[in-house]
Amino acid sequence: MSDKRYLILAEEYSHDPHYGKTMWGVMRYRRESVVAILDSKRAGETELGVPIVATVNDALCFNPNTALVGVVTQGGHFPGDWQALLKSAAAKGLDIENGLHYRLREVPGLVETAQKHGVELIDLREPPAGVSTATGANLSVPATIVLTVGTDCAIGKMTATCELDLEARGRGLKSVFVPTGQTGIAIAGWGIAVDAVVSDFIAGAAERLVVEGHERGGELLWVEGQGSILHPVYSGVTLGLIHGSAPHLYVLCHEVGRDEVEGAGGGPHPLPPLAEWVELHERMSLRARPAKVAAIAMNTRFVDEEAARAAIEEAERETGLPADDPVRFGAAKLVDAVLALGQDYASPHPNCPDGASASRLNCRSDRGKAAKGDNL
Repeated sequence: MSDKRYLILAEEYSHDPHYGKTMWGVMRYRRESVVAILDSKRAGETELGVPIVATVNDALCFNPNTALVGVVTQGGHFPGDWQALLKSAAAKGLDIENGLHYRLREVPGLVETAQKHGVELIDLREPPAGVSTATGANLSVPATIVLTVGTDCAIGKMTATCELDLEARGRGLKSVFVPTGQTGIAIAGWGIAVDAVVSDFIAGAAERLVVEGHERGGELLWVEGQGSILHPVYSGVTLGLIHGSAPHLYVLCHEVGRDEVEGAGGGPHPLPPLAEWVELHERMSLRARPAKVAAIAMNTRFVDEEAARAAIEEAERETGLPADDPVRFGAAKLVDAVLALGQDYASPHPNCPDGASASRLNCRSDRGKAAKGDNL
């Protein structure tokens, strides 16, 4: 991956973990690449040690080489008057990376400014050439594939996926985070934003990602989930990911205290109990590869520790599955659950000293050999 030095553009949203989620994701999992944050409302402050500036000019002393759009919006349009901000970044010689649905080439005058100053405009949601329908190659990937799924949107599926991958890597496993959205792509430096792919090709894009994840050295693939299977707006991308990535296992993500779909019209849209979510996802799996839910990843950020532990225990009682908050309490229990079930799906390692039946997932001969091509 190239040596990025990010100026994160987060005007008016640097304080907001929802609309500023790309900024916050990159800050958490790619902090070493961030040199400054732009938000004129908070100029002079810092965030996790990163200086916040008011203008692109003010950031130049920190030597950024890329301006990253650090916000997300419903509908994918640039918030407020960002056109001048983007042209200012290009005029100062910064490449621009954008994860919104609105393409940089559609900003009046930006392409001309970029060409004049020799900078690159990168739309992270631009699908790569050649994406088509799934071929069945997903069923032949010699790796254990785990997909995070959720009871709603914006409940921490990407964060849970990153934490699971980091825990597995910390154990010396050949683990790869498979990015399927703009923030994950900014973190890892590769991937496909599947919500920007033609609907008929979403499964094909997901298949392409798991194939590439294995080619990058992954024998344990953590596929970043999108949407939610019962979401009245974003369920389509979820189903495409389920069938295209062809997971062996799921990790179900849920936010404590959320009892209905947020941000969708025509409601209310109440959320079923967790046990029903487990059954639903297992029934929605490919018949050629019936997947099981291995564990529950709980997002407990809005409750205190006592309430968090109580909610985790209740989830375990209701579903009979291991549950934990991978951010607050660590991902070890969840990874343990995946590895316990993943033994059934991992291929034997030809050089494993543990015997012919030993799984690649736990083979000691591969410990310390990191998978390549991923920033995590």
